[in-house]
Amino acid sequence: MDVLSDVFAAVRFSGGVFLDAEFTAPWCVVSQVGPEEFEAQGRMPAHLIAYHYVVDGRLFVRVGDGPALAVQAGEIVLLPRNDGHVLGSAPGLRPVIVDNLIHGPSPEAPALLRYGGGGEPTRIVCGYLGCEMPDNLLLKALPPLLKLGVRDGSGGAWLESSFRHAAQAYGVSDSGSAAVLGKLAELLFVEGVRRYLAALPEGQTGWLSGLRDRMVGRALALLHGDVAHPWTTEELAQAVGLSRSAFAERFTGLIGVPPMRYLATWRLQLAAARLRESTASTTQIAGEIGYESDAAFNRAFKRAFGTTPAAWRRPG
Repeated sequence: MDVLSDVFAAVRFSGGVFLDAEFTAPWCVVSQVGPEEFEAQGRMPAHLIAYHYVVDGRLFVRVGDGPALAVQAGEIVLLPRNDGHVLGSAPGLRPVIVDNLIHGPSPEAPALLRYGGGGEPTRIVCGYLGCEMPDNLLLKALPPLLKLGVRDGSGGAWLESSFRHAAQAYGVSDSGSAAVLGKLAELLFVEGVRRYLAALPEGQTGWLSGLRDRMVGRALALLHGDVAHPWTTEELAQAVGLSRSAFAERFTGLIGVPPMRYLATWRLQLAAARLRESTASTTQIAGEIGYESDAAFNRAFKRAFGTTPAAWRRPG
């Protein structure tokens, strides 16, 4: 498994859909996934990726003072950090808050929003991907917006057909299509990250750029390939053919943290996933990720996640 796939496997997304919206031009609204979308589940995930899939029509999306991005029918826009954003039928319109116009959801139908001035129609399905990793280096390395043509790429026609069918079914009744949309959105997010990585310009820093660097990428593969090994910076430097100082500078410059701090963070993220998904003892999990004692593992885990491994395993 390559490093990027390894990281995706540990993130463990849960997907959901919270709104079926129909707008007519002119329209412009403020949008962000908030705690009200998680009343049934009890709490928000630690990290959220918001998305909007345009079923019909077109829209513009803008984060902060950034430029407005055009999104057409059959395209999905993903917000990797769930930043507050503005959606509208054209750039420059004054946004309004429309939370009070949303109806539902009900056991039989999703939450609905119908709003606008009566002109050109646009229909979107709004959802999220959630995970419990608050400090994931991959998610922190992504831009505020990712746009993806659902039809583009291998299998795109099937993916677009499946997404459109699920979106249309979701607007009619709760027939399991919300779960399908969540899984399809996860696939699209992974594909979007891979395309973003392939298009990164030379000289850019960050975790994703580190993957593309021949020596840092090799070091990351070694760390991920044997996370329990007692790695040292010296050993990694030797493995990639650099001096210790040159390797440490190169790794830290691209990734943003020194090699051993990266390894410590990655070990704890693996442990967090294992605690939620397996019945293995904390002692066993600590050993699997390279800790020699429960005490050291418990201290490190509590510093990273603000709670003990046992409490993390039994949330709520």
